[in-house]
Amino acid sequence: MNRKLKVDRRAIMGAIAALGAAIVALAGVVNATPATVAGIILLVGADESQRVVNWYASADTQQVVQVAPTSEVLNGDFPNGATSYSAVVAANTVNGGFNAHAILNQLKENTEYSYRVGGDGAWSATYAFKTRKFDGNFDFLFFGDPQIGSSGNVSKDQAGWADTLKVAVGANPDAELLVSGGDQVETAGTETQWTAFLAPNELRAYPWVATIGNHDVGSRAYEQHLWTPNTNRSPSLYRSGSLTTQSGGDYWFIYKGVLFIDLNSNAYATSAQAGADADVAHIGFITDVVQQHRADAKYIVLVYHHSIYSPADHANDTDNQKRRRDFPQAFSGLGVDLVLQGHDHSYTRSYLIESGVKQKADEQPGATSVFQDPGGVIYVTGNSASGSKYYPLSAPNVAADPNYGPDPLNPASHWANSVENQENVRSYVKVLVRNNLLSVESIRSGTCEAPNAAFELGRVTWCGPNEGASAALPVGSLVDKVVIHPARH
Repeated sequence: MNRKLKVDRRAIMGAIAALGAAIVALAGVVNATPATVAGIILLVGADESQRVVNWYASADTQQVVQVAPTSEVLNGDFPNGATSYSAVVAANTVNGGFNAHAILNQLKENTEYSYRVGGDGAWSATYAFKTRKFDGNFDFLFFGDPQIGSSGNVSKDQAGWADTLKVAVGANPDAELLVSGGDQVETAGTETQWTAFLAPNELRAYPWVATIGNHDVGSRAYEQHLWTPNTNRSPSLYRSGSLTTQSGGDYWFIYKGVLFIDLNSNAYATSAQAGADADVAHIGFITDVVQQHRADAKYIVLVYHHSIYSPADHANDTDNQKRRRDFPQAFSGLGVDLVLQGHDHSYTRSYLIESGVKQKADEQPGATSVFQDPGGVIYVTGNSASGSKYYPLSAPNVAADPNYGPDPLNPASHWANSVENQENVRSYVKVLVRNNLLSVESIRSGTCEAPNAAFELGRVTWCGPNEGASAALPVGSLVDKVVIHPARH
């Protein structure tokens, strides 16, 4: 009897020691400093059923995004059945720490989801987004160059950017995508500018469709903040001989019957591949994507930064002249419907352009309805969405480029452009996608009043229509509108 008690006592003491060790180990885990997260943004996925969440983390821990239907999140508590999507975490090569992204897939249509980031003992705030019906009509919003920091005052630029998003989403709450024209920031590796760009909560509720601008290269912060689907980073699409540090690449996705193709137009010169011209490489990329996915696409929309039918300071840049020669014939031949661009901080909408010439000689300036023949493409340039920088419209200059002279119907404008506008007020573009038409609207998101950094700081000296001779028109008023009746319908 006594011997048995001794054995039991030793077993009990061993169990207590093991339990103590486990408690100590658990305490170490609990007391470990969890990773802090920042810069959370919701991004577009490969199709309607995907979203992507991107963020920065302070430590290389097992980061996840936890997702549940909002109806099942009670008093901030996620249900036991919430889905956790594991993140890909990599060392941040720009600002230290780590960048992470997780692909949220197999989402259901017409559902509001709540999500949070963390998973190692601490969670971010909870955010929400809605999926819509996975086919049929939809609207998306396009934003030219926020370029936070370009006025010289980050906080004023942030205020204008935040206000444009508030106005645009407030007027269009059912918009399904927010599309970038590039130049999210002024200086690619300056994290305070990225923090200001990412501050508005609309960027956590609506998927951002990233585009790389010339101010977004110079570091890899762009691609570390903004993951993109189906991305090709081969040298001719990723690198330019004029830039020492690269970022971006070309990518594509399909959303509700629209094939979106996004180009890194910074790669325009001879690439690292000897003798390989980047414009040829871009055209090859577009051709391959269109050939593979044309059957799934009702419309084809191209997005890139450098506006080829630019109306202002960049109208006759050498690289733009080159793109004007290289791109239009290819775009017409591939059946592109709409091209969205930034870079020139002013608004333009082209005539229907086929292979580099006006498709219909009798199309009138400012026409509000156009009927596309095969090969007709509309090119749109977005003005500043933040008010950080505006460029004045330029007169056509045949000495700089003999192929980019005045419009015979409106000699003050360049021949390609139906509308050229600069009022030094913030604006955005709304695109309506319908079964039998596309509609493009340029909409004022600000006035001459603050926040309008460039005007407030004297970077421009006038504001309003007719070079300031007329009073600024109200927020929400139209700058321009055109309905495009596609050839294929």
